[in-house]
Amino acid sequence: MRFSNSGRVTILQVAEAAGVDRSTVSRVYNQPEMLRETTIERVKSVAMELGYSPNPAARALRTGRMENISLIVPDITNPFIPPITLAVQKESANKGYCVFIGNADEDPVHEEKLLSRFLDQVSGAILVSPRSHSSVIEIMAQRLPIVLINRDIQEIPRVLIDSGKGMAMAVSHLAHLGHTRLAYIGGPPQSWANEERRRAVFRAAGELGISCVEAPAEAASFSAGTQLIDELLATGATAFLAFDDVLAQGIYFGITERGFDVPRDFSLVGCDDIPGLPLLTTVSSQSILAGKMATDLLIDSLLLGERSDVCKVLETSLILRNTVAPPRAAS
Repeated sequence: MRFSNSGRVTILQVAEAAGVDRSTVSRVYNQPEMLRETTIERVKSVAMELGYSPNPAARALRTGRMENISLIVPDITNPFIPPITLAVQKESANKGYCVFIGNADEDPVHEEKLLSRFLDQVSGAILVSPRSHSSVIEIMAQRLPIVLINRDIQEIPRVLIDSGKGMAMAVSHLAHLGHTRLAYIGGPPQSWANEERRRAVFRAAGELGISCVEAPAEAASFSAGTQLIDELLATGATAFLAFDDVLAQGIYFGITERGFDVPRDFSLVGCDDIPGLPLLTTVSSQSILAGKMATDLLIDSLLLGERSDVCKVLETSLILRNTVAPPRAAS
């Protein structure tokens, strides 16, 4: 699918006119040492005739955009976000792009406003765990090249971290230890990752013949975890699986404050492998690789002037530490 940037000559058009591959045109401007001088001269001559120029200043005059991309995140204070941000910044800098960062504060309306405000300032955008409705994102993707992280929308390039696989492994491990009643503590209701993790937990529990209940936290925060203790104790569960490590850390604090011990009295599993104390049994994170891959997908689409229905899936696994043990009665 081609972007409807009327009047903009794409790298593909130059390649077709010069009779070379798209990668050859890119190398003419980025890695000329890899090509013969005759090839460089032919491509540049065709590019000049068509009015194509990769020069940032020239492109800005023609399109109103410099070599900038935007990174929009749902909550910049969540420890899951900084590794993605750093990866996007480093990869973008390596390819000559600057990154504008926007914090949507878990608000779909604010997320849409950020996209609209960045529209005339950037060449493309990376949306991390966007909360907006799919239809809104699809409309924006027609106006601006977009790549998604942790949101599965057809025909928009996306990188998905399959944390559901790791959560299913956690359920299996808890069942093996003897736990027969679990509780899943859900995160933001608009979160694609939350729904994937919840489904994986309940599916695995059903397949293993053990029970599972849900206690929605609404927000993925430390304080939200501490406020759920009464509800969690009332479930009768002996093991808790939290949407992410931030929630799990809050639950750990709340449980130990009541005089209980983890894992002697309750087992606890987080997700995303966020540094901090306690050292949680958790599901691995692929946030750095996700940020790098999303940046590569976006910049490739900008160079080619088109987008494709690319979906990159990153696997996860269970990381065993010191917050799970057999249930106390079984011990």
